[in-house]
Amino acid sequence: MDAFRIEGGVPLRGDAAVETSKNAQLPCMAAALLTGEPVVFEAPSGHADIATMRKLLRELGVTAQDGAEGTLSLQTTRAGGHLEAPYDLVRKMRASILVLGPMLARFGRGRVSLPGGCAI
Repeated sequence: MDAFRIEGGVPLRGDAAVETSKNAQLPCMAAALLTGEPVVFEAPSGHADIATMRKLLRELGVTAQDGAEGTLSLQTTRAGGHLEAPYDLVRKMRASILVLGPMLARFGRGRVSLPGGCAI
């Protein structure tokens, strides 16, 4: 599949299977900010960027819990709370910028400094 076509007016529901890779999982983790419902990952990657994103999401009001059989559950509990991504976490990886879109979409505001990571 090359693209998803989403037309507004109807809430999205359902499941999506995503391969366990850091680059696939980071945007999905950031998308947990879009809902108050639990978002569950099966067999999340053990990459350092995954741990950093988890810490960043916690700072933004997301509860992260390890579940049975290697799952990770994310749930936004403090909707609209502190909407500024801390620089000490953002500077560690470029993918930190991924939280900005969901913050704007759900809460109408958000603040993320220029992300760090390796030089391209």
